[in-house]
Order: sequence, then C-alpha cells, then structure tokens
Amino acid sequence: MTPLRSAHIAVLVAFGWLIAAADGGHAAALRIKEPWPDPAEILNVEIADVSFLSTSPFSPYDLGRGGEREPATTALARLYLPAARREARSLPAVVMLHGAGGLVPGRSDIYGPQLASMGVAALAIDTFGSRRERGTGFNERIINITETMMVADAYAGLAYLAGRSEIDPAHVALIGFSYGGMATTYALYRQIADRLARPDLRFVGHVAFYGPCIARFEDRRTTGAPLLMLYGSDDEIIDAGRCADVASDLIAGGSAVERISYLGAVHQWDGHLPRRLIGRNLADCDFAVETDGTVRDNLTHLPMSGPFSRKIELGLCTYSKPYPIGRDDHIRQLSNQDLGRFLERVFAEPQRAVAN
Repeated sequence: MTPLRSAHIAVLVAFGWLIAAADGGHAAALRIKEPWPDPAEILNVEIADVSFLSTSPFSPYDLGRGGEREPATTALARLYLPAARREARSLPAVVMLHGAGGLVPGRSDIYGPQLASMGVAALAIDTFGSRRERGTGFNERIINITETMMVADAYAGLAYLAGRSEIDPAHVALIGFSYGGMATTYALYRQIADRLARPDLRFVGHVAFYGPCIARFEDRRTTGAPLLMLYGSDDEIIDAGRCADVASDLIAGGSAVERISYLGAVHQWDGHLPRRLIGRNLADCDFAVETDGTVRDNLTHLPMSGPFSRKIELGLCTYSKPYPIGRDDHIRQLSNQDLGRFLERVFAEPQRAVAN
C-alpha cells in the first residue's frame, strides 16, 4: 500500500458482499485497474450527444407526486462508446454526474474516452445544461437545481442505457463528483430508487468522488449495491467523521462501503485547475432526510421545501472562508486504480436481485 493511501482506508462489508468470480459478469474481458490509457492517444471511441426524458423534483419529498412537483425535463448527456463492433447486451456502463461547477474540462471529457477505450460505455449527464431556465450563474444553479434533480437524471440515464441494445443494464455503475458525489450517495437509498426507477433497474455500484456528507437519511435501507467513497485528507469541505457516520448508516441499510482518503489531496484533484482557493465552505451544513422525503436543516429544523428556504438554510450553514482545490496527477492515477478495481469487481458480479 502506498503512503499516499495509507492515511485512512476503511473497508466495511455487510451481508456477505464478497469479490465475485470473474465468470459472473464482464471482468474477464476488462482491464481497468491500471494503467489507464493516455487521453491524447485514444482514437477508438465513438462520441454522441444524446437526450432522454427526466423530471425535476426539488427534494426527495416530491418524488412520486407528479405534476408541478415533478415537472418533465429533457435531460442532456454525452455518450462515449467503444468503437469496436458490439454484441447485444455486451457492454457494462457508467453514468457520471458532474460537480457544482458543471461539466468542467478534464473530468468527464477524459474519464469518458478512457473508460470507453477500455470497454466500458460512459454517459456524462449535464444536469445544469438541461435546466438553464432555472439558472446559469453558480449561485442560481446551486439554489434552483438540486441534488434530487441530479438523482432523477441518474435514474433516467440508467433507463436510457437499458434501452440501448449494446448495454447490459444489470451492470451499470453510478459515479459522481462533489455535488454529483452527494447525489450518487443519495441514489443508493431505497426510498429514492424505488420512486425513480422500475424494480428491475438499479445501479450495480456507486462511486462518490469527494462528495460532502451533509445529509443523513432516517430510512437507512439501501438498494444493496456497494459504495466507494474517495476523498482527500486535506479536503476542507469533507468532514471525515460525518462521512463515517453516513457509511455506518448505509452498512446498516444493506450496502458495503469502502472509504479511501488520499494523503495530502484537496478537493477536485482530477480537475484542470492548479491549486488555489475558491468558493464558500459548506462543511458545517447538516441536514436530515425524513422518511417521507422532507429535507430538514438540523440547525433551524426548517424544511427545505423550495428555493427560498434552500437559500436561507444554505446561507446559514456555509461560511465565507474559501477552500483549496487543485489538480494532482499522481492522486488521479491512484484514484483511477481504485475506481478500476471497484468497477472490475461490481461488473464481475452476477445480476443482483432487487430487495423487496
């Protein structure tokens, strides 16, 4: 184990989740642990802009209520596919959710071609671009375009991929970055998945890149899929203790959770920007998601029912001190290896029955 990953590694296994045999899925045909291909040398990938039907629920409370609470939305995404001829139901896939900065350079436009060149289809969803009428500036988007809308797009993306003949819908993983990492974790809870997807469509695994752990669910039941949490030891918007609490909740709810902290890494190590200070810090934000989906601020105990209350509650829990972000190519190599190991494992699993 390298020192850069020895700062904090916890592997937590529930309900006997073990490494599956390679003949149970696609792992025998994939080599995505290391090394990953140089992005500048990738040629064998097809790229297409696609769209599909989604919805825009403001909070988990709105899920399944239809009408004005779940307005129809056309989701926009970019699809990366291996260029080689593909047999029916032969490709595992990932759905990717961006961070609060949107589709920043150096993330999905690199991960997508890399994964596709290694035999994994990738769907990079543009949740902000799909909802420009709700906001285009950073603050507008954070207030009006919520994590729940991202989760809705994620499951809509899963349904879209399931409708493509070359994709194996039983082996699709969900990956999110920062804001999208929070959504990726929320998508693991059964009360969310059951309201957004048909019973036979679930993600086989979830990966949260530096996703702040600011919400805990009263209903801890999960879909049963495993979660990989990746973050830096020096990421000032990650509260490692709270992430440990969330991991414990998810384990109790039926999922395996693995947490990896990279020594010295800060937020967005896989981005394109050199190290610098940005933004407002939300590490002190603390929310609860009740069994009916109501999101409540644990400071004021007020429900987050719309943009106005969201603006007030986020304003109260964030503080003006900026936090560091910074590209770190060595950490990215390590996280590529950890991501590849996780994907090989979940893609090797036989199709998991959906819990009742």
